[in-house]
Amino acid sequence: MEIENKTEVTEFVLLGLSQTHEVQLFLFFLFLLFYVIVLPGNILIILTVRGDPQLDSPMYFFLANLAFLDICYCFITPPKMLADFFSQRKTISSRSCIAQLFFLHFLGGAEIFLLIAMAFDRYVAICKPLHYATLMRKMVCWILVLAAWAGGFTHSLIQVAFVVRLPFCGPNELDNFFCDVTQFIVLVNSGLVVLICFILLLLSYGVLLFRLKTGISRGKRKAVSTCITHIIIVFVMFGPAMYIYCRPFHSLPLDKVVAVFHTVVFPLINPMIYTLRNREILSAMKQILDVIAWLCKD
Repeated sequence: MEIENKTEVTEFVLLGLSQTHEVQLFLFFLFLLFYVIVLPGNILIILTVRGDPQLDSPMYFFLANLAFLDICYCFITPPKMLADFFSQRKTISSRSCIAQLFFLHFLGGAEIFLLIAMAFDRYVAICKPLHYATLMRKMVCWILVLAAWAGGFTHSLIQVAFVVRLPFCGPNELDNFFCDVTQFIVLVNSGLVVLICFILLLLSYGVLLFRLKTGISRGKRKAVSTCITHIIIVFVMFGPAMYIYCRPFHSLPLDKVVAVFHTVVFPLINPMIYTLRNREILSAMKQILDVIAWLCKD
């Protein structure tokens, strides 16, 4: 019996978003402009929450952590994507590909679990208001955030543990701008996690809205507005993720568009959605911007 020699793949060729130079140039400036505008906005959210004593509550603490996670998430694939717009041959080593996959699912998983922590915070605030200060102490909030990071790390580690044992023998061309060669593996792990968490979050916010349906006090109006904002963020985050991981893997023309929104656009928009619907944090941000403008004048 003749044994065929198989060469292990050490790098992958990324076909990117487009092969046309003019389109690549347009996309580069479009995404760069988006980052220049939106990224400082997320940093401003963190500085505002950290610097304003009136925002010293679990809800804003989780929001600042959400903004931080999304900023980290957007440093995984976009920098290489922007650099590849000027490369004739877009390649990534197999080790870098595994690292990219690990951090994508690490931070993505951590964000999913953080959204669950935010849902728990809203449950306690609405259903157990008299016990809120006791149940949601600073230490508890830190434990929930660390648990979210640990959950994301474990979720990603399980996938990478399976992937690193597999030999990559070709083909080494990926019709995308980042690594998704292991989609046949992450379909079961990520798809199941995404679907279960999405259903749980929708059910929990549905219950909270049902509890709030009676009464029209200012406090209840604000609680309903906060819950609706969280639901919007859940749909914005889970929609593309379910499209990618909760369906049989077949390459479709829409895949790249969804991938761009999932890895580049939506992560930075999530905290902004929350901020634009919250008067307290908008007012605090305006004060910080006024102080910065005054300092710049001097």
